[in-house]
Amino acid sequence: MSTLALPSRLSITAIRRACNGAPLWSLAVVFLVACIVLAPLASLVSIAMRGDPAQLPGLVSDVLPSALFDTSLLLAGVAILAGSIGIGTAWLVTAHRFPGRDALAWLLPLPLAVPTYITAYIYVEIFDAAGPLQMGLRGLMGWKSRADYWFPEIRSLYGCILVMSFVLYPYVYIAARTMFLTQGANMIEVARTLGAGRFRLFSVIAVPLARPALAVGLSLALLEALNDIGAAEYLGVRTLTVSVFTTWLNRNNLAGAAQIACVMLAIVILLIMLERRGRRDRRYSLSTRRPRVTQPVNLPPAGRWAATLFCTVPVIMGFALPLGFLLREVSRRDLSSQIDSAFLDHLLTTLGLSVTATVTAIVLGIVVVTASRLARTRFTRTAQGITGVGYAVPGTVLALGLLTPLVTVDNWIGSFWRFLTGEHLGLILLGSVAGIVIAYTIRFLPIATGSLSAGLERISSNLEDAGRILGARPRELVLHVQLPLLRPALASAALLVFVDCIKELSATLLLRPLNTETLATLVYGNASRGAFEDGSFAALVIVLVGLLPVIQLVRSAEARRLAKASSSSVHSASG
Repeated sequence: MSTLALPSRLSITAIRRACNGAPLWSLAVVFLVACIVLAPLASLVSIAMRGDPAQLPGLVSDVLPSALFDTSLLLAGVAILAGSIGIGTAWLVTAHRFPGRDALAWLLPLPLAVPTYITAYIYVEIFDAAGPLQMGLRGLMGWKSRADYWFPEIRSLYGCILVMSFVLYPYVYIAARTMFLTQGANMIEVARTLGAGRFRLFSVIAVPLARPALAVGLSLALLEALNDIGAAEYLGVRTLTVSVFTTWLNRNNLAGAAQIACVMLAIVILLIMLERRGRRDRRYSLSTRRPRVTQPVNLPPAGRWAATLFCTVPVIMGFALPLGFLLREVSRRDLSSQIDSAFLDHLLTTLGLSVTATVTAIVLGIVVVTASRLARTRFTRTAQGITGVGYAVPGTVLALGLLTPLVTVDNWIGSFWRFLTGEHLGLILLGSVAGIVIAYTIRFLPIATGSLSAGLERISSNLEDAGRILGARPRELVLHVQLPLLRPALASAALLVFVDCIKELSATLLLRPLNTETLATLVYGNASRGAFEDGSFAALVIVLVGLLPVIQLVRSAEARRLAKASSSSVHSASG
């Protein structure tokens, strides 16, 4: 027995040495998490391949062409409009002085707190033919019906582009502003000396230098637009996401929905490849010897007010208008009548799901990130990269791909239970909220791992090396060195995951058990019945909760900006 046990001990020791002493159980967890993330995608392909060949021609001729066309136009429109708003406002508040600049720098990211589906419902309430705007115009001008005048149709592809652009432009704005703030002043000043005007400085110097960050921000905005189901469906746009939903539930064609979802996955992969290509071999950093950043310059009088207007409109359309409408609806109704037992049940369900998924994602994120940090092997890097795929997968696609894995696990559990008791157990994961928690965890785990990885990168490896020299084991390094220094990153990651779970609609709609409602599905159900105002208080709660991470994000960005400005002034004075 001793001779047989010796080679196994030697092999385990060799593996531990190859992994720099990282606990083997943590590497096993990393491998398991990577498999869980890949399982829905493999299941989705399997379901699509098992489809009835006789139904494929109808799907290709009737559903896919219009869905692909609408999705392509939607993504192109969001890319142009949200990109223009995000880049333009970021450059104005970073490089110029104008009235309201400091306040607008804080306000411009706030539309991220309002989900796209809530903004769409509010825009229809305001801008539709029966809304207060058109009714006021008809009363003012004496028009009798819509036939007497022309007004843009909000329930259209162009209306959907407008709604999503005003909600999603902050992804581009935050990325662009971060890069503009870190660009050195030398090239800008040289270009000004050579006679370059403001537009040329912007288009030739600032934007090309910020291209890697712009690719990231724009890809995030497009992935969110592709994931949306509430706004697109309500505004009458047949995107691929809506087609997956209707093909699965309305046509009872699971394989056809999986085939459409595979097309969506191809688009997601294309977007990721474009984002990687935008960042490839393009790395720009600020000089460490003299980190002097560009100082804002004054605009001419007309330009100052034009800049104020250009930066104010997105804040009004993306944040102030939806928030004001919700506050007005809630104030017009008796608040106590809305906070009934049913609403409290939905609120507790939402909080329970979000807290459970957040804790699960944070714990798994800690294991994945710390194991990758300790092991530093290709396996852990690859596995951590796989865990980041979940956020790029739309919620409808993820829900569809989870069906087979959840049913398989339920069958295993049921067989084991029958073996023990002889009784039939039924569905455990798919028949309960556990399926929603799993979907939330897979989808938002990349937020946790991304935040924790960024936090670990700021921790010098010398601290860990010193701990190893003093005899600390990997578990002790994690508990006593890494985690205490990761507290800010942990708090930020938990807040972001929690709020995203509260806002998630697509996966929740498809995986929720009967008679289970979250705040998001409550708002969706009321809007689908044409009574969005009945869900206005739930929508307001979602928006107010969503404000927390956005405000925290703005505060941290402004703190970094002030630190860079202080460092720049110190270096300039010493020089």
